Amino acid sequence: MATTAVGQPLSRVDARRKVTGTATYSAEHRIEGLLYGVIVKGTVARGTVSRISVDAALAHPGVLHVLTDFGKLQLAHPVDRLAFYGQPIAVVVAETLEAATHGASLVEATYERQDAVTDFDDPDIPSQTPADEPDYSRGDPAGALASAQVKVDLELTSARENHNPIELPSTIARWQDGRLTLWDKTQWSQGAARTVAGALGIAVTDVRVHNEFLGGGFGSGIQTYDHVVLAAFAAREVNRPVKVVLTRRQFYYGTGFRPASRHRMALGSTAAGRVSALVYEVRIENARYRTYTDGLTDLPKFLYGVPNTSTAYRITPIDVHSPASMRGPGVVLGNFALETAMDQLGHELAVDPVELRLRNEPTQDEVSQLPFSTRKLRECYQTGARRFGWSRRRAEPGTRTDGDLLIGMGMATASYHNNRRDSSARARIHADGTAEVFAASADMGPGTTTSVMQVAADALGLPASAVTFRLGDSSYPTAPLHAAACTMASVGSAAHTTCNALKAEFIRRAVADPNSPLHGANPADVQVRDGQLETSGARDTYRDILRRAGLPSLDITGNWGPGDADSRISTYGYGAVFAEVSVDPLLGLVRVRRIFAAYDVGRVISPKLAHSQAIGGMVGGIGMALLEGTVTDHRDGRIVNASLADYLVPVNADVLDLDAAFINTEDPQADPIGVKGLGEITIVGVAPAIGNAVFNATGKRLTDLPIRPEALL
Repeated sequence: MATTAVGQPLSRVDARRKVTGTATYSAEHRIEGLLYGVIVKGTVARGTVSRISVDAALAHPGVLHVLTDFGKLQLAHPVDRLAFYGQPIAVVVAETLEAATHGASLVEATYERQDAVTDFDDPDIPSQTPADEPDYSRGDPAGALASAQVKVDLELTSARENHNPIELPSTIARWQDGRLTLWDKTQWSQGAARTVAGALGIAVTDVRVHNEFLGGGFGSGIQTYDHVVLAAFAAREVNRPVKVVLTRRQFYYGTGFRPASRHRMALGSTAAGRVSALVYEVRIENARYRTYTDGLTDLPKFLYGVPNTSTAYRITPIDVHSPASMRGPGVVLGNFALETAMDQLGHELAVDPVELRLRNEPTQDEVSQLPFSTRKLRECYQTGARRFGWSRRRAEPGTRTDGDLLIGMGMATASYHNNRRDSSARARIHADGTAEVFAASADMGPGTTTSVMQVAADALGLPASAVTFRLGDSSYPTAPLHAAACTMASVGSAAHTTCNALKAEFIRRAVADPNSPLHGANPADVQVRDGQLETSGARDTYRDILRRAGLPSLDITGNWGPGDADSRISTYGYGAVFAEVSVDPLLGLVRVRRIFAAYDVGRVISPKLAHSQAIGGMVGGIGMALLEGTVTDHRDGRIVNASLADYLVPVNADVLDLDAAFINTEDPQADPIGVKGLGEITIVGVAPAIGNAVFNATGKRLTDLPIRPEALL
């Protein structure tokens, strides 16, 4: 009997190309006549360019053009004035990268400076309530908090974080016959096509974007930033293809970031550990020219059964580049505040942290008043605690040691909304019995090319080796952004639906064909395995059906969308994260010894890829908890540590023992393949689990991210 592809721990289908260097990333395409563009960035946070001198740059050998007039471009920020430090003021185009880089250093600008504020804690800058994040309240949270038997009221902060994938933002732009082709490091090829078309004032049908391979993204490639538009603009102006690749330092100014945040989280509880009140107030930094919000208040409103709850979301607009989504956007910070406060409440009550959470499990989504599609969070707690060895944790902080080190254990709950969006796919079976599936999706690392192939193979009744999933081209059928943990549920469901429709078309042709062994059979009785259609001992094949019809291939394009499912069910992924740390009390150094997490994320399509996703999320969480923080010089808005030498990210020595398990469950109400998003949830819960472990080790409740050694001395 044929083995299904879904559920098998397959290796990535593109792994060999990636490790041998034959996978071609955006900046690596060989385009005839290619020139190199380097962006010159402004060095004031607010003002105008009063004079720009390009003569020295143009005199440099190899420099062909210096473009300074962006007046006809529609960018996300103003083009007639400077709105943030690092805003592009020129593009130097040259025959070589070296010439363009040196030419850019020769461009001189003088500015009319205006008073700028880049510190969002400046008391003179008023905060605002964003239109899409109104205040929320249920019950009487103020009264319930005032009358609670036990109270916790914490102030928490987090630093700004910058994306740091391996591949830098890169774009090649080429015009031919009035049409633009881009090879771009984007997580959303069709979104990039629309943005660039709008910026240049051309039809979106005249833009095609390729993005087959991405070297990580974490949200940095969702939006289409200046360098992409300027590459296209420069290529049009000079009438030759142009490549623009940001340096690592430019990356910190040229794309978005996870905004710094300030939180107040207050919980009120009965003496028995029933949380009766939750008050959450949060504020994040924003740009003056654009409002950015994300789901900071989502989990505090939703995660536990708290009858009296209020949330208030505020933004502070300052003279900086706009924030953007970063893995677990918003949710990871709101969860840090909530889970830190829950751990403190458990300590005040002398109730085990897992038990406290179990006592506050809701029976329905208290925000929407909808039933849960699936919620196996209890099983996550139980599985995680058992496999982690939670029973060995000592409740009294600072009582477990290993030599001179203090040892602590902590845990936190994780959750993330199961995002599903309208998507399309095209499926094709060829005369040789192989199949291809197409969608304008992307794969920045989770293995989308492999996992969608597995779904398609099972739907078509073909072995995995006979099916190829093709992505990375905006001309393919519509797909949503490759972010928000929505790709598998959306694109995978579209592939599943379309492949089933194509299989049904082959069955229809076979039973209607007098020359087919299946002629006259009931289509519902026909099964397809390894490309063979069979019923009651009679067999036909995809190959023979196409041969008899004289067709080289047969394809179908199909669509899938969640419809009104979100008005009927509440569908989230869930997890329980457990961490053990050591703390050197003399040096204040924290080391993560191990992390284990158990997840309810619906059907697991590819166990090997899912485990890899979990490990990657944990590594990101370690960075958030202990290392990552962007430092700004508020005199001019310059980022001080805009390099991997100064901005700390986890390395192998920081990652000792990370593991994850997945609860056996499916969510058929959410989508036809029963999956929930996995990419985002795996970072949620990691930072508070580590922080709670530090408290268990030391008795010090640290509420500022990242946790720095000086805070423990």
